Amino acid sequence: MILDGNLVKKRQQRVTMIMDSKHIEYTVIDITEPGQEAEKDFMQTNAQHKGCTISDPNPRHALPPQLFNDTEYCGDYDDFDMANEVDNLEVFLKLAAPAPELEHKNGDETAPATADAAAAAEDEDENKENKTEDNNGAAAGDGAEVAEGTNEV
Repeated sequence: MILDGNLVKKRQQRVTMIMDSKHIEYTVIDITEPGQEAEKDFMQTNAQHKGCTISDPNPRHALPPQLFNDTEYCGDYDDFDMANEVDNLEVFLKLAAPAPELEHKNGDETAPATADAAAAAEDEDENKENKTEDNNGAAAGDGAEVAEGTNEV
């Protein structure tokens, strides 16, 4: 198997550049250095993705870079890249993610809420709107935009 060393190096550089830009502490372990055989074995044993490439769609061992939080496997380069693109890197890296915030109609931010609490608040808003419509013949929220919060897990 011939692995394009330039591709691996570029991927490693991109990971470290993104981690640096987000001020995330990390340790680079270069499994090609002498004395890193145990770390190489650990990566190959514990990595769940094999990191296939066009030139090798079925590699026997996981290809670097692989990302771990201590000994807990996070994912490979493609998983990292996708998490970064969707702004979900802290969750991917199994770090304490910032709590999601909900936004009310008037723009005031509230404390973090669960999906159940968000659904209950939405039902309550809908009931108020229906009552106003019954009383006034027109919906109270006509023309208003409602921002919906998202909960990231």
